[in-house]
Amino acid sequence: MSKLDELAATGPQRVFSGDSLREIVFPIGGIGTGSIGLTGVGGLTDWEIFNRPNFGGRLPRTFPIVWAKASGEEPVCRILEAPVPPPHRGSGMGDPHENGEGFPHMDGATFRGEYPFAWVDFQARKLPVKVALEAYNPYIPSEPDDSGFPAAILRYTVANHRSKPVQATIAWSLFNAVGSIGVAANEPGSTDEVEHGLGKNVNAYVEESGLRGLLLTSKKWPASHPRFGEMALLTPDKNVTVLKYWSREGWFEAKHDFWDTFSAKGSFVDRNCPPSDEGRSDAGALGIKVRLGPRETRTLTFYIVWYMPTFEKHWHAVCCTTKAGAKSTKPTWRNYYATRFSGALDVAVKLHAREKDLYATTKRFHDALFGSTLPPHVLDAVSSQMAILKTATCLRLEDGTFYGFEGCCTGRGCCEGSCTHVWNYQQTLPFLFPSLERSMRAADYTYNMRDQGSMAFRINLPLGEPPNDFLPCADGQMGGVIKTYRDWKISGDDHWLRALWPHVKQALEFAWARWDADRDGVMEGVQHITYDIEFHDPNPLTGALYLGALTAGAEMADYLGDMHTAETYRDLCSRGAAWLDKHLFNGEYYEQRYNPDDAPKYQFGAGCLADQMLGQWMTQLVGLGYTLDPSHVRKALRAICKHNWKPSLAEHANAQRVYALNNDAGLVLCTWPRGGRPRVPFPYCDEVWTGIEYHVAAHCIIEGLIREGLSIVKGARDRHDGIRRNPWDEFECGHHYARAMSAYGLLLALSGFTFNKGDGTLGFAPRIHQQAFRTFWALDGTWGTYAQSTRKASLAVLQGSLKLSRLDLPDFARATAVTLRVGKRTVLAKLDAYGSITLQRALTLKPGQELTLCPVA
Repeated sequence: MSKLDELAATGPQRVFSGDSLREIVFPIGGIGTGSIGLTGVGGLTDWEIFNRPNFGGRLPRTFPIVWAKASGEEPVCRILEAPVPPPHRGSGMGDPHENGEGFPHMDGATFRGEYPFAWVDFQARKLPVKVALEAYNPYIPSEPDDSGFPAAILRYTVANHRSKPVQATIAWSLFNAVGSIGVAANEPGSTDEVEHGLGKNVNAYVEESGLRGLLLTSKKWPASHPRFGEMALLTPDKNVTVLKYWSREGWFEAKHDFWDTFSAKGSFVDRNCPPSDEGRSDAGALGIKVRLGPRETRTLTFYIVWYMPTFEKHWHAVCCTTKAGAKSTKPTWRNYYATRFSGALDVAVKLHAREKDLYATTKRFHDALFGSTLPPHVLDAVSSQMAILKTATCLRLEDGTFYGFEGCCTGRGCCEGSCTHVWNYQQTLPFLFPSLERSMRAADYTYNMRDQGSMAFRINLPLGEPPNDFLPCADGQMGGVIKTYRDWKISGDDHWLRALWPHVKQALEFAWARWDADRDGVMEGVQHITYDIEFHDPNPLTGALYLGALTAGAEMADYLGDMHTAETYRDLCSRGAAWLDKHLFNGEYYEQRYNPDDAPKYQFGAGCLADQMLGQWMTQLVGLGYTLDPSHVRKALRAICKHNWKPSLAEHANAQRVYALNNDAGLVLCTWPRGGRPRVPFPYCDEVWTGIEYHVAAHCIIEGLIREGLSIVKGARDRHDGIRRNPWDEFECGHHYARAMSAYGLLLALSGFTFNKGDGTLGFAPRIHQQAFRTFWALDGTWGTYAQSTRKASLAVLQGSLKLSRLDLPDFARATAVTLRVGKRTVLAKLDAYGSITLQRALTLKPGQELTLCPVA
């Protein structure tokens, strides 16, 4: 088998066990609601439900526990987690022991994650039942509300493989953390003017609409306060045992009481208590009891839900501005999910009422995605980074507008403002939740616009605050034009485009005031970019983005009837591209041309920049083809792979931030194969960022460098192996970093997906497994699968409806004709020499319908 065959081979996703469970944290929550993290051993951490990150934040006395007794035998009780992983460093107070660490655990576990589902299979020789967990939160493309429940759904399967009956109880103990801000309480500066704290916490047993369990609240905070909120631990199962309050006795009595009582009979002895003292709170517990006959299996369901309705701007606006943030009362607003629900119980009731359908649709999406014939490391990259949308990186503001940090620090967001030059790279949100991506465009062109079309690249909150006074961002501002074109093609929403176009046009033409004053199509002057400094004079990063923006702008202007503007843009693009190809391309890749006297620091000059072709990649992804010489583009990508790709970083010297090291493979941001490295190059040049690795890999695949592209992807995912790093957390300047969602571009590249929802055009040109290919696809309001073999192709709609006028399938260009059918109905169509199949009359495919195509030789 060749190296390419190995890299392109299909196969199952990784199953983690033993040491590889140690770093796993799998985010579960809704879009814009925060999340909690399922650990590799089956516990919960990263309780990011308090309207801010909480990396590593665990709640005390919060863990699952199982009890089982076979008829005629002694009962067995275990903490329902794999053994506590090392290191066990200890201290004067011993290893951590707030979450049952010292009690008997399961013998082991395996973990498999295929986002949005995680499965944990537990092993315990002495336990008379087999226990497995399925955990998820609804994740349904084009349905952000259905994907926006502040909840985690934990479904345990308990199987009795014996020939005698077994009694069993699975329970969760959950700490009432209402009033907390998590680990931020211990971070210097994170609590400035932020009121927080436990006290007057109340745990109550509730029953409502077929659910029962614990509602956790606090009487300390008024309803309008950011610390006001609710948590709940509920189940639809009827046979339950409840403990509203753990014992409040001192020393270790409470833990003894909990274990001794539950391990004896698999039940709790409930108690009532007054609200907790100031600075303190209590845990409660809910167990589901079941009697299993011989060979019987049952499934037990827990809902962990939260409701923290008021978001507080807990940071000072000092990022990318010349003015120091004034410390003042921190503004607040309601979370979007607080406009949909009245409390935690309301969340659970509405979730439970629809959970069967939500699960089925989420599973349909999962099966469509993971049924693709893409290599497992590619599906791993695409799906794992989808999880970012469910973390504290992402918010939904009160009106539903989507807003994102760049990533998450331990207790606060990292670099606020839906930063345009970081969110440039990601492709997950626009295809899976297009309405949310369009809300980012609308917010950007509404709140970031300044005089003459200059734009801030970070939105200030609350919405309506004036933009900052920092430099405009060249890569973000030009990328926004390309993204507007992309989002229009994904949605087909002409009204949206017409409303935004005057602002988009103004933003694009601002280049003539700042970066292209002589209007020759070449970016010059001082250009702030994603590396947090300013590149000076012509360079390929901003240059190619400008060419892409001009090309996208021309297409939009044409469509809207502004032919003169379109002609102007195309002329500029043609002249600019010719200049870049002549003056920046050195025969191998594109360089920067600048005067060192004007910019003695933070440039790259003769270096080979990993994302030099970002603008060209974005332009090709949206169907606009080449702005630069295609042969130069391929050579540049080959050079990036040759010089920047390191199969091992053991000999790589990096004085900057370290995201990959030792024998890790990685793509370095910049190298100088021809010499000429500046004495002080731009910051981050020696680092490795997955968001750039994925975009380069996807571009390589588009250009036929499939082995190179797949090698980069596999190198990135191999670094996230559960031992060294969490497979569901790719970090850059913060955890769950938005740039890493460029990974969705891999699916677009390998499937050769082309689209224009407005005119009903769809296309596929698979780059691997052409004779037996299958992929997932998504546009605004609709998604499904495409499959092809040598004798047949099929386009299935699984959700929403799709108007189809033309299907572009270049692999069928050699056929003399094609036969199309929907069910038993023949669809008349004409095939041209390029594989474009034009339907005689547009048809609408509805959910569950499939269009099949058979070529005639």
